[in-house]
Amino acid sequence: MADIIARFHVEQAYLAHLTSAVQSGFIAGTLVFALLSIADRFSPSRVFFTSAVIAALFNLAITFRSINTVELLTFRFLTGFFLAGIYPVGMKIAADYFEQGLGRSLGFLVGALVLGTSFPHLLKSSSLALRWEYVIYATSLLSILGGLAILLLVPDGPYRKRGLKVRLSAFLDGFRSRSFRSVAFGYFGHMWELYAFWVFVPVMLSAYQAHYPARHLNVPLLSFCIIASGSISCVLGGLVSQSMGVKRTATAALMLSCACCILSPLFLFAGSTVTFIVFLFVWSMAVIADSPLFSTLVAQNAPVESRGSSLTIINCIGFAITIVSIQLLNALAGTQNIRYVYTLLAIGPVLGLGALLKNKAISR
Repeated sequence: MADIIARFHVEQAYLAHLTSAVQSGFIAGTLVFALLSIADRFSPSRVFFTSAVIAALFNLAITFRSINTVELLTFRFLTGFFLAGIYPVGMKIAADYFEQGLGRSLGFLVGALVLGTSFPHLLKSSSLALRWEYVIYATSLLSILGGLAILLLVPDGPYRKRGLKVRLSAFLDGFRSRSFRSVAFGYFGHMWELYAFWVFVPVMLSAYQAHYPARHLNVPLLSFCIIASGSISCVLGGLVSQSMGVKRTATAALMLSCACCILSPLFLFAGSTVTFIVFLFVWSMAVIADSPLFSTLVAQNAPVESRGSSLTIINCIGFAITIVSIQLLNALAGTQNIRYVYTLLAIGPVLGLGALLKNKAISR
């Protein structure tokens, strides 16, 4: 993103707008997919493949030399729109395969999402010093290959129950259940923190480097390692939930990430670089560990006939929340008290924990 900002001669704050354009597209896409019950009416594997190819093409379009800043934001929006046919649809595919052990399977699925999120940072840190266009070429190719893998290797699951008619209110069915509402609000609190943390990991590292100029940090490589470490906690969380229970494991992870938000001022400019880096690794693993578990709880408490639409609308609302937290941090990032700004991310986990702990009926 820094290279794109330099090419188009815009300010650093544009980074948040680029990210929010993808998030906004994803929100619009999930809303359309949920209203039309796309994942319930059509083969999820085919929807995944088609969306992956179209998203890759719009992703590739930002490398065109003649585009302006408006077209850049538009292409990012359209990329996000078709990601709505990948992430929530992928969870729907997993739910169609696993009635038992869904938390474990979604742990691997979200772990893959985390690796994908961090991968561009790894490409950027490559000793080959790749131009930013090659990062886009690589991610677009991987998107198409991922879509092909689903189409060719993952047929529709044995527990899939097809929805035959368009019912515009189907995505609201789950909200009639108190348990569904509780896990949904827990997920929303988690999302307030998650993407804001991911977006600002390079910013935290760069701020530390600026505070201690003598300490040379490889920001792209560290960003990759820190964000990618969350894939380990996704898998571990899924495995632990098999014995500890999905709700209890998700609650414990959300408590830990909440503690990281609150304690962040003590670590972000720590005199010890090792302490600072270790703290970011702990925070990264805590902030994502509950994500597959919340998706599991949503799938388990949603009506079977509209499970795909329920997962999609929850993603829609969750990603809308991420825009607010990202833009809030972006607005405050230039303040002198930058070390205290990230404590605002604790708002989401606190509210999410309140929703989870208040409903004793959720036992799974």
